Amino acid sequence: MVFPTETVYGLGADALSETAVARIFHAKGRPTDHPLIVHLAEAAMARALADRWPQAADCLAQAFWPGPLTLIVHKSSRVPLAVTGGQDSVGLRVPRHPVAQALLKAFAAQGSGAVAAPSANRFGQVSATRAQDVLAQLSPFMADTDLILDGGPCTEGLESTVVDCTAQTPRILRPGILGREAIAAALTASGLRLEAPLQKTPDPALPRVSGSLDSHYAPRTPLWVLPAAALRDQLHHYLAQHRQVRVAAWMLSDWSDAPAGVTIAGAPTDPVGYGRLLYAQLNDWDRAGFDLLCLEAPPPLAAWETVHDRLRRAAF
Repeated sequence: MVFPTETVYGLGADALSETAVARIFHAKGRPTDHPLIVHLAEAAMARALADRWPQAADCLAQAFWPGPLTLIVHKSSRVPLAVTGGQDSVGLRVPRHPVAQALLKAFAAQGSGAVAAPSANRFGQVSATRAQDVLAQLSPFMADTDLILDGGPCTEGLESTVVDCTAQTPRILRPGILGREAIAAALTASGLRLEAPLQKTPDPALPRVSGSLDSHYAPRTPLWVLPAAALRDQLHHYLAQHRQVRVAAWMLSDWSDAPAGVTIAGAPTDPVGYGRLLYAQLNDWDRAGFDLLCLEAPPPLAAWETVHDRLRRAAF
């Protein structure tokens, strides 16, 4: 079952059935040690899948659920290790998209109510924010009985923020739609604090989470992400060396005198709008037969943290 959330489309299966979960890994081509996020209709159902529910998890769930937030907690024995990549922790989320909520509530009435759902795309490739993106990547790997619930374009367009609540001090393991400042403020109001941002070198002691590999969210077409001046210079050099190529560029600044053979599109200049359209733009261009995709790097500001994270991995 494929269904929309406010962030991206998810490829869902009963999280408490190892047979169902195995089908997710097959369809995505996903390594079995890469954990899945479990989606539920409400916080009480999430707490039932945790071995313990720390204060930080309670604080953040009350502040931001339903919404684009995934909490990492110690799992209960009900959650199969196949879901968690063999770890004793599990990622839990209560999405707010009305289609996702309706699906989860219906499944809670007739089944476990817990749906393991990574992004509905082939592993490592660009996430799907529209039903057509799901079909383009996954249709060869889905059965005739598998359903896609088309809820239209996702309203947010980038994945959920992942916060580790298994340690004494919570920390963000994957930046997402929900910003660092909002999470820190909610914790501070409860007498807690948020750990400083992670260093670029991964800590093997931390839980593994979805979307944390160096190369991820990547189109099949080569992708450059560079500041405007460097992008223009390198692209002129590239075109001088490579004739008869098709290049697409998503620009934050004006480039009215772009060389022949370069398709220019204007990118939103705010991080929310940029993030909402990023995956759709990459998916469209990836299917259009371009030889090279170029994105002008956004400004190095805190508001763009999540966009920078996705671009860094997509262009790795």
